[in-house]
Amino acid sequence: MDTKVWMYLVYLAVSVGLTIWVARSLSRNGQVFLEEVFAEERLARAVNSLLVVGFYLLNLGYVTVAMKHPDPVRSTSQAMEELSLKIGLVLLVLGALHFFNVFALGRYRRNRLRQIATHPPVAPIGRLPMPAAPYAPQPAGAHPPTAPPAR
Repeated sequence: MDTKVWMYLVYLAVSVGLTIWVARSLSRNGQVFLEEVFAEERLARAVNSLLVVGFYLLNLGYVTVAMKHPDPVRSTSQAMEELSLKIGLVLLVLGALHFFNVFALGRYRRNRLRQIATHPPVAPIGRLPMPAAPYAPQPAGAHPPTAPPAR
């Protein structure tokens, strides 16, 4: 087999392996987060399963689309450079999808907590009067007013 075929095989093995490892890790560790977000275990498990399926579809689809390399690979070093570029792009896609999911779910959680937050039971009825100012403002260097002498 030539160098390009080996490059494809290594790329597929590493990319698929990383995708499976990240999906399992996020599924296992994200369950607690999803239960907090949705406040219901059954719904959290269902959303977790849907997220894993979508994660696999997007990542494996990207891996297969990005596999094509039109130029011939003439050396092992050129194959390694192309391989590192392709795997790096897969890792960036994995990270971007993870960031988007955490951001969206965190926003959903904040909105849900805001909706169930307690509101004041009764609106205020009136306002308290403002206290009168004890002294009028004095120009700089002026002496404070003195009380007239008592008689």
